[in-house]
Amino acid sequence: MVAGRRKVLFKRSVVESILSYSKMCYPNEGILLLRGRKTRDTLEVNGVVIPPGAMHGRNFSSFSWFFLPPDRSYVGVAHSHPSGAMEPSHQDILHSSGSIMVIAGYPFTDEGCISVYDTEGNKMDFSVED
Repeated sequence: MVAGRRKVLFKRSVVESILSYSKMCYPNEGILLLRGRKTRDTLEVNGVVIPPGAMHGRNFSSFSWFFLPPDRSYVGVAHSHPSGAMEPSHQDILHSSGSIMVIAGYPFTDEGCISVYDTEGNKMDFSVED
C-alpha cells in the first residue's frame, strides 16, 4: 500500500444506495454524504446521508456544510455523473470534502459504475462486502 493511502471498503448497502439515488436523480446529478470510520489502514464506508438543502442540476449538485451539525463520521461525498463519465472534473476536485470522493456514472447498474478518488483526484481501489 502506498504511504498515506488507505484501503477503501464499502458495505454493499452503501453501493446500492448510491446507485439507487443516482437513478432517482437522473437526468440530474445527485449528491450524498458518506459515513464511515477510519482505522490506520482502512476506510470503511457504512452509510449514506442525503444532505439537507441539496441542489441537483443537469451538470452540478451541491449542498452547504453549514446545514449539518458537526459529525466526525462523515468520510466523503458521493455524486453522480449522468453523462456516464466516471472521472472527476476540476470543479469536483476543488470541492471535494472528507477523505474520498465517489463518482457514480450512468447507467448506475452495479459497482462497475462507481469510481473512488482521493481528495487530489487520484483513483483508488475499493472493495464491497455484504
